[in-house]
Amino acid sequence: MHTEDISILLRNHSFLEDLKPEYIDTILSCASNTYFPDGTKIFSEGEEAKKFYLIRTGKVAIEVNGREKGSIRILTLGPGQVLGWSWLVSPYKWHFDAYATDDVRAVALDGECLRNKCEENHDLGYELIKRFSGILEARLKATRIQLLDVYTKEIK
Repeated sequence: MHTEDISILLRNHSFLEDLKPEYIDTILSCASNTYFPDGTKIFSEGEEAKKFYLIRTGKVAIEVNGREKGSIRILTLGPGQVLGWSWLVSPYKWHFDAYATDDVRAVALDGECLRNKCEENHDLGYELIKRFSGILEARLKATRIQLLDVYTKEIK
């Protein structure tokens, strides 16, 4: 896909909606199109978190290893949502596993490239931190609710 087309995808994704056009132009060089066939493991807990993804189509399951309980699904993400925040926080390691549960098309953003852009432009960095803090809060809530559900069933 042509770079101009990725620009349109970035501008139209709900996560970047209303982001200043000059910020979109700045992060464009960090973006690429990506595709994960149904069943693909996108990343694993403990691996280096090099990217995050703006999901365009398809669904992604986020899971945590529940040891003897096996994998516990925390939530499922779909179009318009963001997959991954670990690229933003040192030591840049994934905290969960992610699987495509449909064919997934997404825009991948290179974390190191974007961190460097944010160092050069703190206003862009602040804008992205505000947006990602909402994602972090939602993911923590989802994890808490799912784990309470799993372990309170065990107590009953």
